[in-house]
Parts: sequence; C-alpha cells; structure tokens
Amino acid sequence: MAPGQVNGAGKMPFMNTPNPTVRLKNAWRSSHPWIFQKLVEKPAAKPKSGTLVEVVGVDGEWIGRGFYNGHSRIAVRVLETHPDIPVDAGWFSRKIADAVSLRRDVLKLDAVSDAWRVVHSEGDGLSGLVVDRYGDLIVVEFFAAGMFRHREWIYEALREQFPGCRFHSFADEHVQKQESFDFHGNTTTEAAVITEYGVKFRADPAGAHKTGFFADQRENREWLSRQVDGKTVLDLCCNTGGFAVYAAARGASEVVGVDIDQDVIQIAKGNARLNNVRPKFVQADIFPYLRDAANRGEQYDVVILDPAKMTRDREQVIPALKKYLDMNKLALGVVKPGGILLTCSCTGLVSEEQFLDMIRRAAFYANRTVQILEVRGAGADHPWLAHVPESRYLKSVFCRVY
Repeated sequence: MAPGQVNGAGKMPFMNTPNPTVRLKNAWRSSHPWIFQKLVEKPAAKPKSGTLVEVVGVDGEWIGRGFYNGHSRIAVRVLETHPDIPVDAGWFSRKIADAVSLRRDVLKLDAVSDAWRVVHSEGDGLSGLVVDRYGDLIVVEFFAAGMFRHREWIYEALREQFPGCRFHSFADEHVQKQESFDFHGNTTTEAAVITEYGVKFRADPAGAHKTGFFADQRENREWLSRQVDGKTVLDLCCNTGGFAVYAAARGASEVVGVDIDQDVIQIAKGNARLNNVRPKFVQADIFPYLRDAANRGEQYDVVILDPAKMTRDREQVIPALKKYLDMNKLALGVVKPGGILLTCSCTGLVSEEQFLDMIRRAAFYANRTVQILEVRGAGADHPWLAHVPESRYLKSVFCRVY
C-alpha cells in the first residue's frame, strides 16, 4: 500500500521512520500543536527530551510527528501533520524559507528596517523557536528542547537565507528548567547597529536584556512618532529608549525617558547619540516618579507606558492586572487634557479584553475620560495562527485623554 493511503480499518499508516511512537490516552480532535502530558500514555522506553516522535491516537490512527518531552507540561509539540513529510534538515529549510519570504516578499520589511522577527514560533509553524534578525546578526532563542537538540538544522536553514550572518543563541533559565536541557550560549557576541524607519539603534543580545532590541513595537513607534512634533513626551519603562529616541528624532520639544534599570538607561543614551538627539533619561522607579511629577503639577502632551512582562504564571494574572491598574492610574495623572497615552502590555496571559477593562477602571480612578483611538499589537512579522492564540501577546492601546 502506498504511503498515506488509508487501509480498510480507516487507519492511515505512516512512513517508515526510525522515530519512536507516542500514543494518546484520549480522542484527539484538535489542530493545536501542543499536546499536554496528561493526554499522553507514558512510553515504555522514555525518549530523550526533544526526540522526534510519531503521535498515534487511542485507536492507532496516525496524528502527526513532532518533538516529545517527558519532563515538560507540553509532552508533544506537533510540527507535521502530513504522513509522507519527514521532519528533517530539508523540512526546516523549507519552513524557514517560507517564514523569510513572508517578511521579505509579502511584508517587504527590508524597505523599512534591517531588524525584524524571522520566526515567531507557532505563528510560523515552528513551535518552540523564535528567531530575530538585526542586520547581519541572527538571534536564535530556544523555548523547546527539540529545537535546541536540532539546532544545527536550524542554523543551516538560516545560513541559506542570510549568507555570511553571525549567530547569537540563548534560552532563558526557566525554559531550560521546564524543558530539561542545558545551554550556556556565547556571551561575547558583538552588538549590531540597525536602522528602523531611518532611526538607528544598537541591538546588543549578549547584554542582559533579552534580544537587545524589541522589533515588535516597530509600527507603533512609527505611528506615535507622527504625533510628537513640537510636543512634550514622557516615555515610562523606556528600556533602551525606543519610543523616546524616535520622539526626539521626529521633532518633540522635550523628551524624558524613565526606567528603573541603570544598564538600559546607558544603552538608551547610546541610542540617542547614534541619532544625534538628546532626550533626558532618568533612572527611577516609575511609581514614586509619577507621584512626585503629579505633585509638581507636571503634564505631558504624549505619555508612553510600556512595562516589561508582568508574569508567566496563570495564578498571578490578577496581581498583574492590579499592578497595571496602579501604573496606568498614575500615568493618566500626567497626561495633558487632549494629550495622547500609549499604554502597552506584553503579558500574553492578560487578554485584550482584560487589559481594556483595566484601562476603563484606571480612567475612573484617575477621574479622566479616555477615548480609545486604536488597539494594536505586534507588527505583522509576529503572526499568530487563528487556532493558536497563545502567540499573540502584545496589546498597544492608543488613547486620547481628557
């Protein structure tokens, strides 16, 4: 019988692969790539974390192939659901070529920036892998043991797309613990200077701050920068100065960036110098800073509030919303009547609905009227599949405040 044909019992045999087989306990009717541990029979011989496996249902029908991990909450990350298509170096080459084609040929991102997301995990059919590009520097982040184990296939596929590129790879410690793998990446990668809509930034992934630059807010920085000419701007949780540097470069009369982290303030000052602009950067906790500013009667035409991720724990969503409420209430207090507030959340576990409800409550407590102009998210180089909403994380809400 030819591969992929269905036999008399209605079961689809899969190609002969050396991959171990993992069987599910319950019927599986989902196209979601994650299969949780509680749904999977414990294999007699447990494959190593990140091994490629064939997944079969309770009645023996073939479901897909993907990475198995007996240590993680996600037991299987399904990569391929066509029985005749092996997951090998060629598979990664095609997947990554498709992802790059979306950015280059469809979105035409090279025209606006040399910094963009190359692979957005499940959004590009590569669960557990995130790749960013900063000029000639390709930053690879592993969220799954399987992606880490097969990294040479990934590097090879990326070299095909970005000849002569440099690599910086890493995996957060909590991910290594969850997924049961050990990886100590290179810490000496030289930074890259990138350009986005004509504004220059230094991306330094070997520094302590994630990928060194956040391309997800690219279109939001550009949108907001059209509102700042001749205006006063306050950038809260400014990180490496993305919004602040844009504002100064686009003609704002006064720009102040505030962050609690002295290291990112230094990087932000460097980014300002790259663009020959001079925003003022202040190292401070935004809570006392905003209370003091309100007491002094300070108000700004444009205020940005873009804090770091609050939690990755479902149990902590309510405390996270409380913290968002407190900081938004204070931020609303320093927006001039008729001014603009851009408030953001990159906490994936906080839904857009919850975030908008928090803004409503913050407006009530701050005794301000908030007119929502637009709700945006990450740029289109951070796509998400309709059936995998977990890849959608950023909420950027543009408001007018009275």
